[in-house]
Amino acid sequence: MSELIEQLRAALPADAVRTDPDVLRSYAADTAGFCPAGRPAALVLPRTVEQVQHVLRTAHARQVPVVPQGARTGLSGAANAVEGCLLLSLVRMDRILEIDPVDRIAVVEPGVVNARLSRAVAEHGLSYPPDPSSWETCTIGGNIGTGSGGLCCVKYGVTAEYVLGLDVVLADGRLLSTGRRTAKGVAGYDLTRLIVGSEGSLGIVVRAVLGLRAQPPRQLALAAEFPSAAAACDAVCRIMAAGHTPALLELMDRTTLRAVNEMTKMGLPETTEALLLAAFDTPDPVPELRAVEDLCTAAGASGVVPAADPAESELLLQARRAALTALEAVKGTSMIDDVCVPRSRLADMLEGTAEIAERYGLTIGVCAHAGDGNTHPTVCFDAADEDEARRARESFDAIMELGLRLGGTITGEHGVGLLKKEWLARELGEVSLELHRAVKAAFDPTGILNPGKLF
Repeated sequence: MSELIEQLRAALPADAVRTDPDVLRSYAADTAGFCPAGRPAALVLPRTVEQVQHVLRTAHARQVPVVPQGARTGLSGAANAVEGCLLLSLVRMDRILEIDPVDRIAVVEPGVVNARLSRAVAEHGLSYPPDPSSWETCTIGGNIGTGSGGLCCVKYGVTAEYVLGLDVVLADGRLLSTGRRTAKGVAGYDLTRLIVGSEGSLGIVVRAVLGLRAQPPRQLALAAEFPSAAAACDAVCRIMAAGHTPALLELMDRTTLRAVNEMTKMGLPETTEALLLAAFDTPDPVPELRAVEDLCTAAGASGVVPAADPAESELLLQARRAALTALEAVKGTSMIDDVCVPRSRLADMLEGTAEIAERYGLTIGVCAHAGDGNTHPTVCFDAADEDEARRARESFDAIMELGLRLGGTITGEHGVGLLKKEWLARELGEVSLELHRAVKAAFDPTGILNPGKLF
């Protein structure tokens, strides 16, 4: 192992290779629960593409596993260390290399924080729409690795739709360039889309060409209270069937509302069973908000409150962004599921989750990107209570089984990692899994890139 470290240091800055046990422990895992983490051999923090290539060439020659990492805000264990691996943290590669208002692209390194990019392109009258709840800390590389989404997906789509091209260091240190800078392009297989969501198992993203959009007007929102989750889901179906395209359409159940109030003191309504947030960013959103208000009332809303201005709308969005952190604080530990179902089955998903919570005697709060059917049932439990922790894991699996039964998927935006690899096999089936393994072998024939993740 000392020879490995010496070889790494031969072409890296002195502070780029860390072996202190306390440092290694602090980098060994992301934020997912119930996911084991091994003991890494070293942490490497490169700043250049050439340094990443050196790390991969060294690891490839010695057959040492490499686990890429960003900000470690992931929720599936994809960034967890495996025994004896090199942790390859890309957070120091954090430059915005280019913003082009004519071609509407940004060229960035993987360590750029999502919110920082959003603010930088806003100075040019542009926007980068994907906005995960952790946007103030998560990195673009991590977003690409997991194919992440966010609150605005219902109108603007997910990360994969904005990644035009990539520079990727392969397992043997070669540099692969995929995609384009142009508005259109269909030359060859779409390797860019293949790498997005691959969780570092095919290569290490070192540069990304991202598509941008014109900066929309500020959002104007409304909040609708419902006597049941089913009524709120009925309103979602009515809104989408009527042809509306809200900038966001988010749902929080009563458990989530209480948790957010406890943490933020925002004074959200706790007597309602579900709160639906709808927002539009059109030049004149008032007519659409009025139409949505009527649809919510027809679905059984007990109250609809339009925001007075964009600032008040932003407060509602802050409440939604705080939901997962607030639920974790309920009992000190949480498991955040990420099941996406057809919109038409959203009510079945929420009602089924409530039944699972009752069956296992647990607190499970649900917040959701309701406009695209992406639910986040969050199991709250005391990790020190062995029986409660066991029930939490069993309920988590029951929720995933429910999602598949409703025609959904085990993950809409958080990825598979370690947490859901057994469920991925169930969702894909044997033929698809065989092809996945063949693709992995083509990119990484010796299997050193993030081994043990996905499948």
